[in-house]
Amino acid sequence: MNTPRLSLTLPLAALIACNGPDQEPAYVGSASCVECHETEYRAWQDSHHDLAMAEATAQTVLADFDSATFTYAGITSTFYQRDGEYWVQTDGPDGTLADYRVRYTFGVTPLQQYLLEYPGGRLQALAISWDTRPADAGGQRWFHSYLDSAITHSDPRHWTGRLLNWNWGCASCHSTNLVKGYDAASDTYHTTWSDVDVGCEACHGPASAHLAWAEDDGRPTSETGGTGLITLLDDSGSWVFDSGSAIAGPPASRPNRLEVETCAPCHSRRATLAEGFLPGDPLLDAFLPRALSEDLYFADGQIEEEVYVYGSFVQSRMYHVGVTCSDCHDAHSLTLKAPGNAVCAQCHRPAVYDDRTHHFHPEGSAGASCAKCHMPTRPYMVIDYRLDHSMRIPRPDLSRSLGTPDACSGCHEDRDAAWAERYVAEWYGEPDTGRAGHYGEAISATRGGTAGGVQAAIELARSGTAPAIVRATALELLSEYPIRASIEVAIDGIDDPDPLVRVHALRVLELLPPADGYQFAEHRLRDSILAVRAEAGRILAATPTDPLTTAQRVILDSAVADYLAIQALEADQPSSWINIGLLEQARGRFLEAETAYRTAIRLDPAWTPAYANLADAYRQQQRDEEGEKVLRQGLASVAEPAGLHHALGLLLIRAQRMDEAMVELERAAALAPEQPRLVYVYGVALDNTGETERAIAVMRSGLEDHPNNREMTFALAAIYRDLGDVRNALRYARRLAELEPESDRSRALVAQLEAMASP
Repeated sequence: MNTPRLSLTLPLAALIACNGPDQEPAYVGSASCVECHETEYRAWQDSHHDLAMAEATAQTVLADFDSATFTYAGITSTFYQRDGEYWVQTDGPDGTLADYRVRYTFGVTPLQQYLLEYPGGRLQALAISWDTRPADAGGQRWFHSYLDSAITHSDPRHWTGRLLNWNWGCASCHSTNLVKGYDAASDTYHTTWSDVDVGCEACHGPASAHLAWAEDDGRPTSETGGTGLITLLDDSGSWVFDSGSAIAGPPASRPNRLEVETCAPCHSRRATLAEGFLPGDPLLDAFLPRALSEDLYFADGQIEEEVYVYGSFVQSRMYHVGVTCSDCHDAHSLTLKAPGNAVCAQCHRPAVYDDRTHHFHPEGSAGASCAKCHMPTRPYMVIDYRLDHSMRIPRPDLSRSLGTPDACSGCHEDRDAAWAERYVAEWYGEPDTGRAGHYGEAISATRGGTAGGVQAAIELARSGTAPAIVRATALELLSEYPIRASIEVAIDGIDDPDPLVRVHALRVLELLPPADGYQFAEHRLRDSILAVRAEAGRILAATPTDPLTTAQRVILDSAVADYLAIQALEADQPSSWINIGLLEQARGRFLEAETAYRTAIRLDPAWTPAYANLADAYRQQQRDEEGEKVLRQGLASVAEPAGLHHALGLLLIRAQRMDEAMVELERAAALAPEQPRLVYVYGVALDNTGETERAIAVMRSGLEDHPNNREMTFALAAIYRDLGDVRNALRYARRLAELEPESDRSRALVAQLEAMASP
């Protein structure tokens, strides 16, 4: 099913012959490297890269398959062997027990997962894993990744679902030269690779030209003028302590960010834009890293969900002064270059930092560990503790004010952040001005919609010192605020040197009509970076083409084609078809949009956005009767129906079926009180149907959960004004003015009400 693309047993001459003189360099497999690079090869063997994935054999399987059983959510799974193969009897897609063959192991420590053979060329990651730690450390047991849930066959997180599909979600980072090979017509995969694990060429690029160079006695190759490697990842030397300096400086010649961006594709939360990424390629030509989004990171940038290092590391001071991955980690064995604090002592004098006068803890204790304080861990998959690579100075004062984790109380679990704050102030003094103005305060204020949050985000986006990922995050937040100031900062941001910032600046400009956005962002359709170019194409796709020249239309069409090619690469995901549908709908191509939305429904009948977007496309064509059928079909299929009840309620209002509409809007608000928009719309509908007192009660209750919601605050001010209750109206209007000092509407409303209140 998943056979290697090249044999690893061919002689050297045959491997070289695979790559003709006029062809691109080809992948030849890690086994081809051992003859000349034995030291590096032996270090790589049995590393996490080498063991990232392997055929399931007696040598690679670490778990108990001796008819062992594990019970979860009422299902007892059995792990056994048959004819030298490994099998699992567990619940299939319909909830009944069936037998599945284990084809591959996945990872090695502290846990090992197993990939099961599944129809359509799929491999699925079983959510029951083996704890590989020693028994006295709690290991040598089966456990479920969703320990605190009860995941059954109908849940999208079930092992048979697309979220645990290896071909899409895991494969590209656990094997080398992976081609997903998805066929949309048959909904099947033929996934291939050159090395089943993370081999030499995953980091160094295809090596056939390098082999030819070696065979030719090391003469310069015509392709590269050097060794034939796509990219050299040279060690540029050790960091240097100046006389009397407590922290080392970089070598005279530091590498650029090539090494970090070589590691980033597999060590980041990102979207895939293109296959075939090679070391040395711009990262955002093939991947789009996530910003510090609320679903992934705490407000101060600490890791919350699994983000795989890159997003935290690029926040760090270390990254910005030139530290790279291999300054701390051996590039081949992946082990630390020195144990414990010694790895930090490469750049931080032990006499200053590895000393009780710095850490104020007993020598050898956890509190004396650099990583414990500066890289606190967070567990994923129950037992896999990952270090936060932002390497930040502990700030219990921020933890107390923002509600973020605190390294101190993380160890001293019986103490809180206020206790830690007192000790930190006693040991190190109060935070200085530079430290006090942490970007987490701006992100937290904007996320929470608090007064001054938008202005803080604007200042953060314009900051000349904040990391690029932080400035991109500020723009991501501003995309929710359709005000002039957001547009102005985005216009500046689309010319930022960092492509991640440019992408998020473009998304703010989506607040403008396409024709208006075009005048500011047209030049980004020709951006050298794919992620930026494609995003500009998406946002400007609906620009009226009549005023454009032929050349301008060609450029716009090319960028749109880039965007559609990215979606085609992810054609196995309903989200990509939604993206296609939205673009086509914006361009008025409703047949193409309908086809895309229906494909999304076919791929995942339980995916709410597909029904909502298809119904909206019908609304735009004045086909609400068909839209109602779609929404009711969705309500019978999805697990989280609040959004569909909301959409159906709005459709029924358009049809003047008010009693039915109010039932749907009430259901939506009750099912998802965490979504203030649903509560607000229900409240407005109540007011419009004459149930003003109920409307007030609903929105006041909504403000208890969302005290900084601007729309409900404005609505209550307007309702009380219309009732003649100027006192209450003024109270909400003044609150609104605090929340949005940049807004004309709040100032006008306050002025109107103050005039009404005057004798």
